[in-house]
Amino acid sequence: MQKHIKNIAITILLLYFIFIVSLMLPITQFGIVPRSLKGLIGIITSPFLHANFSHLVANTLPLITLLFVLYAFYPKKAFSVLIISILLGGALVWLLGRNANHIGASGLIYALVSFLIANGFSEQKIVPMLISIGIAVIYSSLFLGIFPSVHYPYISWEGHLFGAISGIVASFRLKYK
Repeated sequence: MQKHIKNIAITILLLYFIFIVSLMLPITQFGIVPRSLKGLIGIITSPFLHANFSHLVANTLPLITLLFVLYAFYPKKAFSVLIISILLGGALVWLLGRNANHIGASGLIYALVSFLIANGFSEQKIVPMLISIGIAVIYSSLFLGIFPSVHYPYISWEGHLFGAISGIVASFRLKYK
């Protein structure tokens, strides 16, 4: 578990380092810009880019918590879940998202929440089901984030929705791993 905590710490430090770099260089332009050649790089880079400090801080605690649960209970699946979530979620935003620059780790957060919920029910074992229920209760308010909002038009609801879908896909794809 110590290795996993180190990985989580490195991930979070990397997010903050990239944010500091973004204060000096215009790297946030490398988010997902749907259906553009330039925007393809964003499939990989977007979870590491944040619009401002409050955006980064808002993603930090859920990311730490969900990564900890993922690594603690599903260490053999963790890396695959992260890769599927980032690549599939990002590709769906690139294919189907509205014309904007989609950045931030919230799509990954939605993927992790949906993976942890769906995985418990797909495995049909007591501990994974309890994890599913706990995550569903704690993060139930995220459900509203998968819909467009007139009050927050700058938020990538597409990133949230396709992140959630990618987490569910990862759960079923990795069911027997």
